[in-house]
Amino acid sequence: MRLKMCSIHVQDPAAAHSFYTETLGFETLMAMPEHNLFIVKDPGAAGGAGLLLEPSDNPIAAAYMTGLHDAGIPAIVFGVPDVKAEHGRLTAAGVRFQGEPSEDPFGISAVFDDGCGNFVQLHQD
Repeated sequence: MRLKMCSIHVQDPAAAHSFYTETLGFETLMAMPEHNLFIVKDPGAAGGAGLLLEPSDNPIAAAYMTGLHDAGIPAIVFGVPDVKAEHGRLTAAGVRFQGEPSEDPFGISAVFDDGCGNFVQLHQD
């Protein structure tokens, strides 16, 4: 058994697709703008899990997304080889972080706002 697909609720799937591909560096797995359907994947990953950029038009999903964001809680965690380098790259691209990368017993991490209704945590691999 393996992870096939997961989702993150976003305010605007098309805008999220642009951010997740152009700024974060994910690749498009599927894009059907006429159906407001966008799925991204890890760059260069063959057969890896997809990330559905799911519309938050369901009131339950919208409440969950808003509640997490208002509390400053990340909706998803992405692994990177070097959090400090990624923080610098994304900050230069205009991404807003909650603060500088920090280290705790679990590793190095940083949290940013994806501009689509979510906080995202970067965690060093």
